[in-house]
Amino acid sequence: MSEKAKAMDKLDELVELSILYDFYGELLSEHKKRVFEEYVHNDLSLSEIAELNGISRQGVYDLVKRCSKELRDYESKLKLISKFDTVKDKLLQIKELISKPTSSNRDNLQEEITTLADDILKEL
Repeated sequence: MSEKAKAMDKLDELVELSILYDFYGELLSEHKKRVFEEYVHNDLSLSEIAELNGISRQGVYDLVKRCSKELRDYESKLKLISKFDTVKDKLLQIKELISKPTSSNRDNLQEEITTLADDILKEL
């Protein structure tokens, strides 16, 4: 794997972890939140985080891995991000439907929007 591909994988993982943290971060202990934020949001190295928190580099690595697993487990059980994405997609579809000039298909447009709105309500 090229260095560029590795960097993209790392960036993709950080974005995923950041989103998971946004949804479920409050479920972590204060210590876990602090270390995880330093790693994901502040882009500190494991060594820098270890020094700041008085723990070993390996301890930071293990904690970040445990937090990542914990956050992924929350999503696999609660599916809040998945539901959020579904609702967002349906709202974008509604916005697209509304922006199309369709005076002749008003009934069809209303039916499509109603169906999408019903789908959103089911998600909630």
